[in-house]
Amino acid sequence: MRVAVLSDIHGNFQALQSVIEDLKNFGCEKVFCLGDLAMAGPQPRMVIDYIKEQSDWIVIQGNTDKMIAEFSPEIMKNVKENAPVMAAALADDVFYIEDERKDFLKNLPAQKELEIAGVKILLVHGSPRRNNEDIFPGMALNKIEEMLEGVDADIIFCGHTHVPAGYQTNKKQTVVNVGSVGRPMTEEPKACYVVADFQDGGFSIEHRFVDYDRETAANIMKARDFDGADKLAQMILKPSARHI
Repeated sequence: MRVAVLSDIHGNFQALQSVIEDLKNFGCEKVFCLGDLAMAGPQPRMVIDYIKEQSDWIVIQGNTDKMIAEFSPEIMKNVKENAPVMAAALADDVFYIEDERKDFLKNLPAQKELEIAGVKILLVHGSPRRNNEDIFPGMALNKIEEMLEGVDADIIFCGHTHVPAGYQTNKKQTVVNVGSVGRPMTEEPKACYVVADFQDGGFSIEHRFVDYDRETAANIMKARDFDGADKLAQMILKPSARHI
């Protein structure tokens, strides 16, 4: 079975459209989505609505989905202290996204376990421990293994960092960070996702990098016109930092 695994769309409908067209070329039978559907992006409502309509997708909740759905003054204070532009985006998203769409985000599961062709799979947003824990390239393997303590899955798919990565532990567990569809933090800012093939208890993984209409996405982002929207628009064209 061939599966597409997406994460961190962040309201970028242009990027999502291009990824959907790309994955169709591979005959993917399922799509897994690892969360962060909406926050700080050009068209969050369109992305949420599209994903809501995909009855055959398996979707879990990202940390920013939870922020929007369970918004509170404390959440706002924490975000503002660390990333003032993201705080402005969060405030605008909370105002802009209606309750029905927030309920969809709120009711997404935090993680999902499943099995395909004899392979045990765990879907998480950040790590198995926390939805905001980073799994970056080049980390010490023992740190990755600590995050997997108590996990019996053969392969763990994650996102959150917006940077693709992969590890195999001493217990032969595989960790794949699938990168970001909507706000990739790579040298060339193409939308990134994974195509995974499962067969006879084994699997193969390919990171796909897909070009899309970044200019249109950036212009729509800028037109949202909250404080810092222009900076987020520029990040679509040329990534500089994950949190600003």
